[in-house]
Amino acid sequence: MAARGRKPGFRMSDEHRVKIQNSNILNALIEHVEGKREMSATQVSAGLGLLRKVMPDLASSTVDHSSSDGSMTPITGFDIRVASAPSSDTDAAAG
Repeated sequence: MAARGRKPGFRMSDEHRVKIQNSNILNALIEHVEGKREMSATQVSAGLGLLRKVMPDLASSTVDHSSSDGSMTPITGFDIRVASAPSSDTDAAAG
């Protein structure tokens, strides 16, 4: 039977430790919303502040893809990849 557990002297990477801490903050806030955990307003505010530091704010990510006549056109994955691709030096010189 294989040995279980970690070898003596094992140290988890700091990056992994931070991910665990962040998930604990999120879990506490979720439990509070579900009514499983009591938290003061200060604790909720501090938890949200910490989450803002480690999670991207997706609400501020917008894509405007309207045509010249003002109508909206559907966005495909290809459109997003092309729009986010770095421009070449010739494009920069022309602009």
